[in-house]
Amino acid sequence: WQHHSDRLLQIMEQVGWDGHWYKRATYDDGSWLGSQHSDECQLDSLSQSWAVLSGMANPQRAATAMAAVEQHLVQRQQQLLLLFTPPFDTSTHNPGYIKGYPPGLRENGGQYSHAAMWVVMAFAKLGQAKQAHQLFSMLNPLNHALTPADVTRYQLEPYVVAADIYSVAPHSGRGGWSWYTGAASWMYRAGVESLLGLTRHGNHIRIAPCLPAAWPGYSATVTLGRSRYAIEISQQVGQALLTLDGAVIAADSATFVSADCITLPLDQQSHQLSWQRA
Repeated sequence: WQHHSDRLLQIMEQVGWDGHWYKRATYDDGSWLGSQHSDECQLDSLSQSWAVLSGMANPQRAATAMAAVEQHLVQRQQQLLLLFTPPFDTSTHNPGYIKGYPPGLRENGGQYSHAAMWVVMAFAKLGQAKQAHQLFSMLNPLNHALTPADVTRYQLEPYVVAADIYSVAPHSGRGGWSWYTGAASWMYRAGVESLLGLTRHGNHIRIAPCLPAAWPGYSATVTLGRSRYAIEISQQVGQALLTLDGAVIAADSATFVSADCITLPLDQQSHQLSWQRA
């Protein structure tokens, strides 16, 4: 299976790279979706996000692909992060049921919230904290209803996540399927795991924040079973300092993994962790 995986990755890099991003798929006749040469759906965010999240793509190509997502799929003025562009409309190819939606609605070239969250997570994994946080804020439903005009445009509850947001006039900016638990859970994971950097790995908690420089830090209390960590993260100029229950943990300690990540045991005890990041 490892040999098969290596061979598959080799072929994907050989034929799946389109020059500035990764292609998405093929039609039955072998022609491409998600290629600059496609008549519609020339760039799809899914292939780019998962090139990063899988950890398997060529790092330089993965970064280039995410730059293409930012350039072509992020519409900051409209507060949209599109699934792909351009939408299916007049193509003679049949991509399936997705073409049944009008252009710009739901998966057909609108903002599909699952995929949008994966873009945030991919930028965070690349260490591009400013970009990841800006996009997370843009996707936050609260920020789609800050004024009466915003409310009229969005037309959904601002306290839950919508499955999709439309991207084509006269419905641009209007929310689609509301109360979408799948997208909400991915947004939660993007915020807690990718941005705050709090993840569980077996019997350990891993802390690897992805914070923009302007953030002073954050505090969090994590309770897993009977294990509890009260965490204080601060960012300031100076020497890095990590303390656990008041005792300084040296940088060469087995507990301290690297300058950007620490791993601590879930030992059924309560602890206080303070991490001053330089």
